[in-house]
Amino acid sequence: MALACLLILSASGATYAFGIYSTALKSSLGYDQRTLNTLAFFKDLGSNVGVVAGLLNEVAPPSAVLAVGAAMNLAGYLMVYLAVAGRTARPPLWLMCAYVCAGANSQSFAGTGALITCVKSFPGSGRGVVLGLLKGYVGLSGAILTQLYLAIYGGEDSKSILLLIAWLPAAVSVVFLPVVRVKPPPPPPPRRNDDGAFFCFLYISVALASYILVMIVVQKQSSFSHAAYAASATALLILLILPLLSVVQEPPPKPPTSTWVTAEKPTVEVVQVAEHPPPTSPSSSSCLGSCLKHMFNPPAHGEDYTIPQALVSVDMLVLFLATICGVGGTLTAIDNIGQIGQSLGYPAQSIGTLVSLVSVWNYAGRVTAGFASEALLARHGVPRPLALTLVLLLSCAGHLLIALAVPRSLYAASIIVGFCFGAQWPLIYAIISELFGLRYYATLYNLGAAASPVGAYVLNVCVAGRLYDAEAARQRGDGESRTCMGVRCFRESFLIVTAVTVGGALVSLVLVWRTWSFYKGDIYAKFRDAVAVQESSDGACAAEQRPQEPSQHR
Repeated sequence: MALACLLILSASGATYAFGIYSTALKSSLGYDQRTLNTLAFFKDLGSNVGVVAGLLNEVAPPSAVLAVGAAMNLAGYLMVYLAVAGRTARPPLWLMCAYVCAGANSQSFAGTGALITCVKSFPGSGRGVVLGLLKGYVGLSGAILTQLYLAIYGGEDSKSILLLIAWLPAAVSVVFLPVVRVKPPPPPPPRRNDDGAFFCFLYISVALASYILVMIVVQKQSSFSHAAYAASATALLILLILPLLSVVQEPPPKPPTSTWVTAEKPTVEVVQVAEHPPPTSPSSSSCLGSCLKHMFNPPAHGEDYTIPQALVSVDMLVLFLATICGVGGTLTAIDNIGQIGQSLGYPAQSIGTLVSLVSVWNYAGRVTAGFASEALLARHGVPRPLALTLVLLLSCAGHLLIALAVPRSLYAASIIVGFCFGAQWPLIYAIISELFGLRYYATLYNLGAAASPVGAYVLNVCVAGRLYDAEAARQRGDGESRTCMGVRCFRESFLIVTAVTVGGALVSLVLVWRTWSFYKGDIYAKFRDAVAVQESSDGACAAEQRPQEPSQHR
């Protein structure tokens, strides 16, 4: 199940390939930069606002969430491709925004269906480990799609990648629909070697990312034929399915050794109900009354918050503001990487390299933040919000490199921005799961992600797009040119982005202060206690039943 989720997420990051096909959108449909950034905003809106996906996941199995996402992906991106390729009449801007938003929204459905399922199936494992690895494959998906696009279509027509991202992610989700479902750990043994399997996945993913990085450099330095692209993509696919060997070798969970334990399972469940009541489904009126009564009386950190309690929480507000500043700034850089390279005179092939670098280092940031923050938390009690603060400060270096336009520095800027953009997500999602509990995590996970398009709209559309078009009009005088050239195209924009990101880092320090004592404790204790209760209940049931039905021991 975990491997299936990794493969689904490795094909779900079509939004990170926007830098490749954005020039085709701009030239084919005659858009200026602000209009293009408006499309980018709706792309970000769709990929990050997954409240519908979260609510659907609360009442339906993950397979239903993935199926809806696959249908939206195919419908949305296929219509974008038909419009850009001239197969349909040129749609109005609002309709193109709807197409892009629908296609990108499939990413939130894929992420909800896969990521939430894994977190709930491995609640006692390191939260940063699980989230870092899963989000790492999402970050790597942009580079994976780019390599497959080169192998299938040769890279000659940037419009073709829209066709690829229309059918491939949908096909992968459909293939694994029967596999992805929540699998609670069995009572015995009390501890499983989940971390070993996840670390095996990690090592293979590092090899995959390293291979893609090498291919980026080689493809930039030499001329590749279509056959060479196909060969490199074949090796990439082998690395993608290589974790299957680890899954095959992983021993299955041992079932109960005696059938009488299984026969007495209802008795055990009665004991559990008395101590740990599971989520119930009350009527809508009683649920509303309960939410209103307890909205401003939240439980302690780590307990299960209701959705209204989380929404009015100071911690959620602070995290929301930090996400607006941090993710909004890095998204502005990622969405404009093609136009930044073009304005500074980088060739078209180099722009493709920049997009792939962002994707690979996006992966590196997600995996590093997930695993490193987990290690720092376990060994030294370092609060996860503090790691978020450090990432925000690091991203300012990338923004300044873009603003100052140091020669050949855009490669370093793309690495820093990609790393920091990726590193923020497992930290944000882990913080939400740890502070507000897992009961409504599917919805809260998507509510936290909704901060991203807010920041992207303010910084990308209102700041970067407006200033770019103003500079393009100033350079040509008549205002007819839609292309800006030179360092001034994005200088003021990214100075503003840098200042906003520093403000976000300061805001995140408030969350560090509020959660310091919580993270100094054992945040996974209750999951181990639940396993201990389960094991002791099973043992008591076994001792009681063994003399009564000796024939069932066979």
